[in-house]
Amino acid sequence: MIGLSDKFLSNRKLETLVENQTSYTLNNAALHVFETHQQAERVLLKFDQPVLASMIEGKKIMHLRDYESFDFLPGESLVLPSNETMCIDFPEAMKKNPTRCLALAISEDKIDRVLQLMNENMPKCDNREWGLMDYNFHFVNDAGIFQILQRLLFLFTENHPSKDFFVDNMLRELIIRILQTNERKIYSSSTLQLSANSRLATVIRYIRENLHEPLSVEELSNKACLSPSHFHRVFKTELGISPIEFINNERIKLAVGLLQDPKRSIKNVYLQCGFESRSYFNRVFKARQHLSPSDYQAKTLNIRSQM
Repeated sequence: MIGLSDKFLSNRKLETLVENQTSYTLNNAALHVFETHQQAERVLLKFDQPVLASMIEGKKIMHLRDYESFDFLPGESLVLPSNETMCIDFPEAMKKNPTRCLALAISEDKIDRVLQLMNENMPKCDNREWGLMDYNFHFVNDAGIFQILQRLLFLFTENHPSKDFFVDNMLRELIIRILQTNERKIYSSSTLQLSANSRLATVIRYIRENLHEPLSVEELSNKACLSPSHFHRVFKTELGISPIEFINNERIKLAVGLLQDPKRSIKNVYLQCGFESRSYFNRVFKARQHLSPSDYQAKTLNIRSQM
């Protein structure tokens, strides 16, 4: 997970136990670090610029407009448009185990300039232009995005006369990488578009709450009150992937966050994520992250040690 330095923690002012905010503002972006030290519900937050929110520690439950809520965990990020109200629950926050999240608000002018640069220098093969990403895009940070966020934390808090220039270069790379990740859609964000009273919403919620347990299409179809074949067809029509693909995506998303803890063994991770064997876990993980779980954990820890 993204790490906050001891210097940052010792220098910031802790004025409130819920969403205590430490902010740094530069020409094209503002970095905010939020800390919550007690359980809370229905906390509202909104920015007047597009924002990348990325979890550092702990767990949030996010409610966006009228859509299905979801867990927001370390190693994950969420891209939101300007003036989008977030409603947030903090079910596990405590003084000794706070929830921490960074929010990077980026000016729309900066995003537009990067889009223009991409269309001029790296056009898509089908002649479509790069445009704004799908907002409310929820994804797992890959190693590249993780490293940029860690670097931005350092740059925003560094007292350097050229930090505006340094940050501007990092923002360009970050925007490009997020747009490319959005294009690939490694993890389906379609569930954000499910109405909270959708028939599938209950099933999605059950999957996410029981990733550590065996899950079958038959069991899930019963919860949706559909036959297995009808359930499979409806699920794939609404979400674009099969139930098993969705379950594996959610399990790998959880595994990515867990692997950023150096104290966790690979066995502990795959069992907690509901995989019955290490070989199957390795195969599914590598297909989505292009690295084995052990290589991913080592690379993440190596990046952090260099900061």
